[in-house]
Amino acid sequence: MQKEIFQLRPSDEFIELIKLLKLKQIAQTGGHAKIMVEEGLVKVNGVQEFRKRNKLRTGDVIEVEDLMITIKSAD
Repeated sequence: MQKEIFQLRPSDEFIELIKLLKLKQIAQTGGHAKIMVEEGLVKVNGVQEFRKRNKLRTGDVIEVEDLMITIKSAD
């Protein structure tokens, strides 16, 4: 499994799940990201996530396809 880190901007406390999927180009569009979440293809901290607007914060780990993304705060 490929591991990546997503660093929040200094002004951001969180990022919504579907926005992360779009930014990392895992989903082609916002609609595609919503479908991925609705179909249970995404895990957050090891649990299948169905909330499209789940707020991801520092320390959260997202698993989708063969990718694991860890959320980090801005330094």
